Amino acid sequence: MNYETLLSLIQQYGYAALFLALWLGIVGIPIPDEVVVMTSGAVTVNALLLPLPAFILTYLGVCSGLSLGYVLGKYVGSPVLAKLQRKKKMEKYLLFSETLVRKYGNFGICISYFVPIIRHVMPYVVGSHKITFKQYALYSYTTGLVWTFLYFMIGRYIGDHAWEAGNLIYQYSLRFIWVPFVILVVWALIRYARSKTNKGGIPYDDEGSR
Repeated sequence: MNYETLLSLIQQYGYAALFLALWLGIVGIPIPDEVVVMTSGAVTVNALLLPLPAFILTYLGVCSGLSLGYVLGKYVGSPVLAKLQRKKKMEKYLLFSETLVRKYGNFGICISYFVPIIRHVMPYVVGSHKITFKQYALYSYTTGLVWTFLYFMIGRYIGDHAWEAGNLIYQYSLRFIWVPFVILVVWALIRYARSKTNKGGIPYDDEGSR
């Protein structure tokens, strides 16, 4: 599917096209989610769709697609992950997702939303780790609301440039996938160092420090 096809489907099927494009994104539809969500915002500017229904259907499409990944990870689990691992390009994304879950638990779900591909891989990993759906939904749906609103509003602002902007965000996010990982590691090290200092340090006293 290309951008012109997406616009044609929106013109023909309206809100349902937005929902299906994002729901099918979990199975690898060849157009980035960022582009779809920004396009959904862009088409509300020229009155092709109304803003509120477009946003709701877009958000439901995002949540539905990722929830499908969770269900597959929970009930199919190992075979799905094994199939993904056999693809060379997917190995690093699986490793990154596993690291997020192992180090940061449920908060790894929040982080994954802002990294393309990891966003789709994470539900499989979370489901296979037996995290309950209630926990997954709490973190995933809340972050998904913020993520969808952010890109939806960007789409309304940039209008016809949604395709170019969405692809740039997608490509550069993949190119610098290591950046959030490094930031998280540094943050964890700083917290660890501070906790050790607080436990073993001498209480600060204004008079004693003079």
